[in-house]
Amino acid sequence: MSAPLLLLVESNTTGTGRQFAQRARALGAEPVLLSADPARYPYAAEDGLRTVVVDTADGDALWAAVTALAGGARIAGALSSSEYYVATAADLARRLGLPGPSADAVRACRDKSQQRRTLAGAGVPVPRFSVAGDVAEALAAAQRIGGPVVVKPVQGSGSLGVRLCRDGDEVAAHAHGLLAATVNERGLSTPGVVLVEQYLTGREFSVEVFGEEAVVTVAKHVGAPPVFVETGHDVPAMLPAAHAAALVDSAVHAVKALRLGWGAAHVELRLDGDVARVIEVNPRLAGGMIPELVRRARGVDLVGAQVRAALGEHVDLTGAADAVGAASIRFLTAGTAGVLADVTAAEAAARAVPGVVDTALYRPAGTPVEPAEDFRGRVGHVIAAGPTPERTAAAAETALAHGLTTALKHVAAPEPRDAVRE
Repeated sequence: MSAPLLLLVESNTTGTGRQFAQRARALGAEPVLLSADPARYPYAAEDGLRTVVVDTADGDALWAAVTALAGGARIAGALSSSEYYVATAADLARRLGLPGPSADAVRACRDKSQQRRTLAGAGVPVPRFSVAGDVAEALAAAQRIGGPVVVKPVQGSGSLGVRLCRDGDEVAAHAHGLLAATVNERGLSTPGVVLVEQYLTGREFSVEVFGEEAVVTVAKHVGAPPVFVETGHDVPAMLPAAHAAALVDSAVHAVKALRLGWGAAHVELRLDGDVARVIEVNPRLAGGMIPELVRRARGVDLVGAQVRAALGEHVDLTGAADAVGAASIRFLTAGTAGVLADVTAAEAAARAVPGVVDTALYRPAGTPVEPAEDFRGRVGHVIAAGPTPERTAAAAETALAHGLTTALKHVAAPEPRDAVRE
């Protein structure tokens, strides 16, 4: 008898996509990747993953491919590890009579303007915000809110297009650029509106929720404005009890208000004094290797839990007794234009730091690098695990500074053509 199938609709390009397929196999299911371009995910070929080439943005074509698969084996679940396809996977699960979130709730959540209105209406603390359909509306919104403001697309992932704007000129320029785009980096159509919101300066966190249960609170590190590149995470976040409770309360309240409550949700928040304001809710597992940190620190396999939920199996979020207690990740980004060199030596130096359990440089030696504008500008990471987040954070930062960073070689700016030589 053939193994039941777990359909994976597209994938994220870094992080958990490969792990979804691995967990499915461990549970006795055969993962099948449905993708318009499977070559986008090198792990699929490397791991011998069964793939079906189909236009995943075309509902009829996708359903025809699924129907053909169902003729040869039992389909047991449908999932996506990609922000852009979680609603598509939820639709498939519903049509197949399989477990999954409400596709309508996921679609509403993915529209940050609709999400923000729902949260505000339910009394969940959020930043002041406004939705703008043109540059004039964006400028008026920024004036009402009071600068500086954050201008961002209403749909997206990985901080793409999120920018701090300090004055009207910056608001106009960034809003114009976002509104001029008709498709995103996946080639999917984009709404013709942007979100303008209050800039909060308090510490940033995420709460990882499964169903309606908060699993862990994560301390987030971000790079310097005007962009908001995530540069690291610590699990668990070390906080006063009142702040920890406020973060969990806001996150769980948000998930319930958005009618999610199935599987994983990644809730991003900032502390505004003693108030935990929700920046956004993502109806999926966290990116940034956070599930791996949670697994190492707490012994809770969120990827496995998501796959189990999709297959209709029991999910146990009890942590392993032998979990080490804490884990941290730091990402390598370039401060200036440069090139990767001495990759092998840099990784070896990072691995030599006590507490480091994983290192990676994502590109080969000789690759040019630029300062990061979003998650795509990260060029490596180091993970440390140990008994406390203070120790793991210190180990990860040491390994980054004295290990991976040594792979970055600065490239001098070219001399002007008309420069006078002595």
